[in-house]
Amino acid sequence: MSTTAAPSPAPRPLSLGVIFLTLYIDLIGFSIFFPLGPKLLAYYIAHESQGGLFSALIAQLESLAQAAHASQAAVAALFGGVLGSVYSLMQFVFSPVWGARSDRTGRRPVLLATIAGNAASYLILVFSGSFTLFLLSRILGGIMGGNLSVAIAAVSDVTTRENRAKGMGVVGAAFGLGFLTGPALGGITSGMNLLDRHPGLAAWGVHPFSVPALIAFGLCLVNLVWIVLRFRETLPPERRGAGVTLRERNPLHALFLLPDATIRRTNIVGFLIVFSFCFFETTISFFTADELGYDPHQLTWVFVFLGTVSIMTQGFLVRRVVKALGEKAMALLGVCLLAVGLVSLGLSVGVARSAPLMYGALVFCALGSGFANVGFSALISLYASAEEQGKVTGIYRSLGFLARAASPAVAGFLYFRLHGAWTYGIAGTLLLVPLALGLSLPKPVK
Repeated sequence: MSTTAAPSPAPRPLSLGVIFLTLYIDLIGFSIFFPLGPKLLAYYIAHESQGGLFSALIAQLESLAQAAHASQAAVAALFGGVLGSVYSLMQFVFSPVWGARSDRTGRRPVLLATIAGNAASYLILVFSGSFTLFLLSRILGGIMGGNLSVAIAAVSDVTTRENRAKGMGVVGAAFGLGFLTGPALGGITSGMNLLDRHPGLAAWGVHPFSVPALIAFGLCLVNLVWIVLRFRETLPPERRGAGVTLRERNPLHALFLLPDATIRRTNIVGFLIVFSFCFFETTISFFTADELGYDPHQLTWVFVFLGTVSIMTQGFLVRRVVKALGEKAMALLGVCLLAVGLVSLGLSVGVARSAPLMYGALVFCALGSGFANVGFSALISLYASAEEQGKVTGIYRSLGFLARAASPAVAGFLYFRLHGAWTYGIAGTLLLVPLALGLSLPKPVK
């Protein structure tokens, strides 16, 4: 008996380690340009010729800003929102595709293919002196970044139902660390320009933002080599499901095809939470610049602080809270804390104009986001059968990406038409809807 039982636990730590790194690097790719939106805009304005793709995009954004009676700064906000929306829209479309494919062929081959694709997207980004190449790199990165659902399904493969929240805590810690590292890399390396020492590289498309892209490319290569050498398949052949149709790969269509009403409701709750939290991601750089006079380097510390508290929450506190309260109660507590945090953030920055109060509000945001995201991720996994983990988590994550794609437009419009304090107040109030829906969710069976 000892010879048959001994090999089974061995792959689990290695798998979770690789999964953590995969999620971490994906989130770096998503968030690395958070602090750089205005600088990117200024660079391409100075280097792109008239009549191209970039000029057409800026003309549309300027028209939208004028229609909303917003300042010229709104163009930079909308530009950053468009970049984030394109990346998230690709994740929305491809997350269920990768998740369903991994249910059929296994997690390992899908992770290998998508991480190699991610590396290629960063390599293109290094040489994206033209906006067209830059946009292509973000589209490819978003497509390959849809593998988040595969990595999360692999966590479900290697954890028991009793330890599912603990595994999702690892996922949450990777998210927190990614959101810490990405903006930090963007902010710290924003002044590192390879062209200062090697101006001839401009002929190859190297630009002032190539350094963070090179760092992310290197991390992807490390991740790829680690998976080749260490990752053992987490989904055995006997647990793999059948393929899905193209219609079932449509996330919205697939959501309503799900026979379980509980899973459908949990997906809607997750969508609304991400949609509300993205108000923060979209507007915080402009909010702190307008009210507190923050520059990109000062904003970097906001993300570092938020990421640090998120890591502590999702890596350590979650285990204790879920043991005391259970997944559902922890998730609902998280929604309440996040609502308080967003409203407090609007008041502390937009009314009191106090940096210490802002950091206090960020603690509530990080705690609430951590408890809610880990709690509902664990619930959706516990509600799904073992054969559909990739598909169900793919739909859940895909709707989160749809929220990230749609939220910037709404948040930007509210911010420039109303005020930052009102925008954050609306975001916090909106969370009452997923709170009400979440109260009716059943306790999962373990």
